[in-house]
Amino acid sequence: MSRRDRGAHDLTPELLIRAYAAGIFPMAERRDDPTIFWVDPRVRGILPLDGVHVRRRLQRTIRSGAFEVRCDTAFEEVIDQCAVSRRGRRETWINRPIRDAVIGLHDMGFAHSVETWRDGRLVGGLYGVALGAAFFGESMFSRGRDASKVALVHLVARLRIGGFRLLDVQFTTAHLGQFGVVEIPARVYLEKLDQALSFQGVFPAAAEPARVADALAQLFRESRVRP
Repeated sequence: MSRRDRGAHDLTPELLIRAYAAGIFPMAERRDDPTIFWVDPRVRGILPLDGVHVRRRLQRTIRSGAFEVRCDTAFEEVIDQCAVSRRGRRETWINRPIRDAVIGLHDMGFAHSVETWRDGRLVGGLYGVALGAAFFGESMFSRGRDASKVALVHLVARLRIGGFRLLDVQFTTAHLGQFGVVEIPARVYLEKLDQALSFQGVFPAAAEPARVADALAQLFRESRVRP
């Protein structure tokens, strides 16, 4: 992973759009660090939208309706929860300049959240940036078993509905690996990114429940997973 010029004072939504389109993204060393650095990974993690693995137990959880899933109804709360230090993650990379710029992207219609709710309480979710037919998954959080996993599966279903062609998850982790994330060289990633940016996806935040259910059912049928 290579890091480019540091600096955050002029981080704007417009600059973020140009950065994502060029294949780089900002991070901070700590939540309270006012500066950022640009990240240009040599190897990128992507989740193929036509090759997602969903374990059968998680499929049952999603079908059970244990969580209510919403999109774009609590964006700022999602990003704030993603920035909270948790067990196993003492420091987070989302500082105030990044937070403000991403909220600006949300106000412009480029950033979206997928949220899992239980008993009227936000218990998990994720957020990311949509540009062309590429979606850049930024961060997720969970305050209960499967809460972020359900959000990720719903994200995939909605991206498929919306005609997206690339789901960039930046880095491979054990949590993401179970879904079929693969690593590709930067050169290959940039080719896929250029292709995705030549199309226009539409993030279906208000997709009809029946359409989402059909997309989930198709995703489960295609899934190659262990129990």
